[in-house]
Amino acid sequence: MGALMSVAPKASASSWPMPPKGGWTADDLDRLPNLPPHTELIDGSLVFVSPQTIFHERTIDYFKWQLQSLAPEEFEVFREFTIDLDRQNRPEPDVVVVQADVVEDPYQTRFPVESVVLAIEVVSEDSVSRDRETKPLKYARAKIPHYWRVENEKGRAAVHVFELEPTTGTYTSTGIFRERMKLDVPFPVDLDLTQIKARRDRS
Repeated sequence: MGALMSVAPKASASSWPMPPKGGWTADDLDRLPNLPPHTELIDGSLVFVSPQTIFHERTIDYFKWQLQSLAPEEFEVFREFTIDLDRQNRPEPDVVVVQADVVEDPYQTRFPVESVVLAIEVVSEDSVSRDRETKPLKYARAKIPHYWRVENEKGRAAVHVFELEPTTGTYTSTGIFRERMKLDVPFPVDLDLTQIKARRDRS
């Protein structure tokens, strides 16, 4: 009992930095030491990511490599890379397509939001409200033209596609795709979504 009491103060001591008045800023994300991988900044607060599922990992891989192979030369595709929305928001889409001219050097850690043409979020248990509500609202306000949200429907991908409506500044749904995804924007794609499965390949 005494031993437990003696370690309790150490166990309860927090090693996380205390946020400044007004919250963290986009620049702080590069300066704070020992942050977990894929930490995001949403409304001045740090958001940590839970361990990801096989479906989540394979879905990100699929879109990253498929889009990279289909994208015209003026675009580049990255996975889990932060974008600057504003001073207090620096989210990390699961996959992002940007104008190639903003890819500057190997030490770059973020992209300006003006360069983003497509943001993709793969929904996980801890990100449902962020991916369905918080992020699309912020992405639309930042004028990102295209947003895709990928849901796990019993191990199969359902892709909800949204396009920015210029007159309202909000996203309009342009379709839900489950097996084949054929689009002309932001560039032509024809994808077989049945390839995204949490399963072992059998050859």
